[in-house]
Parts: sequence; C-alpha cells; structure tokens
Amino acid sequence: MLKKKIAVLVSGGGTNLQALIDAQGRGELGAGEITLVIASKPGVFALERAARAGIKAKVLARRDYESIADYSRALADEMVAAGIDLVVLAGFLTIIDEQVYEAFPNRILNVHPALIPSFCGKGYYGLHVHEAALEKGVKVSGATVHIVTPECDAGPIVLQKAVEVREDDTPETLQRRIMEEAEWKILPRAVQLFCDGKITVKNNKVYIGE
Repeated sequence: MLKKKIAVLVSGGGTNLQALIDAQGRGELGAGEITLVIASKPGVFALERAARAGIKAKVLARRDYESIADYSRALADEMVAAGIDLVVLAGFLTIIDEQVYEAFPNRILNVHPALIPSFCGKGYYGLHVHEAALEKGVKVSGATVHIVTPECDAGPIVLQKAVEVREDDTPETLQRRIMEEAEWKILPRAVQLFCDGKITVKNNKVYIGE
C-alpha cells in the first residue's frame, strides 16, 4: 500500500513532532509516513529530532522572505513538490496565507492546547492559553486537533481530549499535563484517521468513519 506523505511544520523544540515520530515507530500512523520536516527558523531542536529519526528536514526561514505571501508561496511550492498528502502544524508559529490552504484543502491539521472554542484565536498560543484558563478558573481544559482554515483556530474539529485542572496548577504544570495526557495522544490518532481515509468534512464538521 502506498504511504501517505506527511510534512510536519515546526518553529521550536518539536515535542509534538517527537510524539508523531514515536507513534510512527510503534506503527500508529496507519497509512501515513513523515517524509518532511520544515522549520520556520534555523537552529531549533525540532531539526535535531528529525535528523535523529532519519527524516528529511529543511529550514524555510520566515525572515528570508519579504512578505507573508512570498513565504506562503515558497512553503506551498516546497510541499507540493515533495508530494505531500497531509500537513501537520506542530508548534508552527509563523503566519501563512490562503495559498497554503488552497494547495492543501482540508489536509492541514493543527493541535491547540485548549478545548476549542475556549481560549483560542488570535493571541492564544503557548503559555498564554494556560494563563487564560487558570485566570478563568476552569475545572477542565485539554487539547483539540482541528483542520486548519484561514480563520485562526476555527476549522472543523477532529478530536478533543479533556484534562483536569488542579487548584495548585501553574501555567507551566498545566501546559505539561495537557501535552502528556492529551496532545501527544490525539495528534497521532488524528493523523492516523486522516491517513487511513476515515475523515470526512461536511458543513464545517468532521465525521469519522469506522
């Protein structure tokens, strides 16, 4: 069976990339295989993770391009040329435009460290998400894998997993627990579902087949 080629886009340490690499090692990405890692800046540890796993990695630095449009075009061209079937944003903090979405319609997944539609949208990234959740006093938070659309964090939801919020949590402890108990579990699972042809999108909703 032909494997579906996966590109993982990163901007930092690559913990979610590592979760995907580990899942692939256990045979848990179904018909998918990570064939390309693209970093938005040089020197990030995610590149080291790709190298250790023997996965082709490339730096497409945002600073090397004059505009978001130029960068997005280069990114889309790179992935189309590599025959990519699925794009996964794993801590990718660089703004891209519709050229990427149009090249990969309903084929871009993102993991967000909250239960969308809570604590999402512009400005909600990294520790800011967990600071806002703790400030609100929520009793559960969690993670969401969704399909990426031009509107920030508003695409169809694929999977969600709730995580208990403890009274003594700091943004850092909550971030870590959500990664370990939710993100690292549902992101590989969503990739597997996509690569095995189990995901259908209709009226901005995701339906998962048997």
